Amino acid sequence: MSNALSPFHLAIPVTDIDKADAFYGGLMGCEKGRSSQQWIDWNFYGHQLVTHLVEEMPGVAGYNQVDGKKVPVPHFGIVLPWQQWEELADRFSKHDYPMYIEPYTRFAGKTGEQGTFFLFDPSDNALEFKTFKDMDTLFAS
Repeated sequence: MSNALSPFHLAIPVTDIDKADAFYGGLMGCEKGRSSQQWIDWNFYGHQLVTHLVEEMPGVAGYNQVDGKKVPVPHFGIVLPWQQWEELADRFSKHDYPMYIEPYTRFAGKTGEQGTFFLFDPSDNALEFKTFKDMDTLFAS
């Protein structure tokens, strides 16, 4: 089996296509692909993310306690190299974009040491951005 990752496809609901464009294209810097008045394809770090216009959002199904923090479920995101993760966190901070869970380190000095932060896009989709000190520990137990 190849070690190359296959890109995932994820379609998410948004209530305002222009705000989705400003967030994913403008703030995050994702390259825009095909689009219509109802949806936009994004290059989300090599994966296909599609924002589809809807009238109502389903909302967060619930929360899970992790490290004493309420983690929203469902959520999605990306695992980035440490420096790129820090740069993205700084970009959100410089634009005064509210973080739901501020950047912090989990498992410091242990196998699986990682950084994480959470935020909601303008349509209240929950996103998590992660990084690992050693990417080889991504699936370590």
